[in-house]
Amino acid sequence: MKALYDQLSVSCSKKTTQLYSTSFSLGIHFLQPKFHDPIYSIYGFVRLADEIVDSFHGYDKHALMAKIRQDTEDAITTGISINPILNSFQHVVNQYAIEWSLIDTFLKSMEMDLGQKQYNQDSFQDYVLGSAEVVGLMCLRVFTEGNTAQYNDLRYYAMKLGAAFQKVNFLRDLKADYEDLGRSYFPDVNFTRFSTENKELIQRQIQDDFEQALIGIKKLPGSSRRGVYLAYYYYQKLFMRIRETPAEKVMDARIRIPNHEKVWLMMHSLIRHQFNIM
Repeated sequence: MKALYDQLSVSCSKKTTQLYSTSFSLGIHFLQPKFHDPIYSIYGFVRLADEIVDSFHGYDKHALMAKIRQDTEDAITTGISINPILNSFQHVVNQYAIEWSLIDTFLKSMEMDLGQKQYNQDSFQDYVLGSAEVVGLMCLRVFTEGNTAQYNDLRYYAMKLGAAFQKVNFLRDLKADYEDLGRSYFPDVNFTRFSTENKELIQRQIQDDFEQALIGIKKLPGSSRRGVYLAYYYYQKLFMRIRETPAEKVMDARIRIPNHEKVWLMMHSLIRHQFNIM
């Protein structure tokens, strides 16, 4: 039965999310249940493409990216894929009318990682747009459930939230990106001499993104606000931990929040949301 295969497909995307991101899994759990499968499916797709460029060393990444691009387009057009993650993703794309332009922009940013190692201001903005901001817009299409006016009203804030998450990830992963993958995303920064001034400049940009994003979170429908706020709250706390870490130490180790602390943060964010003190 096709329904059983569709169920398997969503399960693959859900398992992918749970294996790769504890924080997003928690956030999804606190969305209204009708949004669980669609957001798992979006994350599974994004993770799949990201793994190609970040992890599939020794394989032809260009060919693999070309294949996932074609397979994704075919899945959306035909309404099915023998790749379970693409199958669950195409269902969400078709159900919520997610534009191909968003997906294309995301895939282009992944393709940038195949060759580009140094980023200037323009290419950095393009990369953040594709790798994070449009992912926020895909999720927003789900949350607004066809309400075009609401989507347009929240669009800017969803992009800011995606940008904040991505830039925090960049700061957290400076060592791995620079030393293991040879990438330096932030423009005009010498990572062999990463300074306090460099770090503070980046942090001001991230803080501005977070402040703008929170405006939009408060305007989200109740069906999605709690889960999105949980993810926001976690990333804010991770950002604060990075801010408290000297520049030289940020380059030495990956800053993280242990799982037992994530549970505490989850409870605290839910309390803040419950009493409207976001």
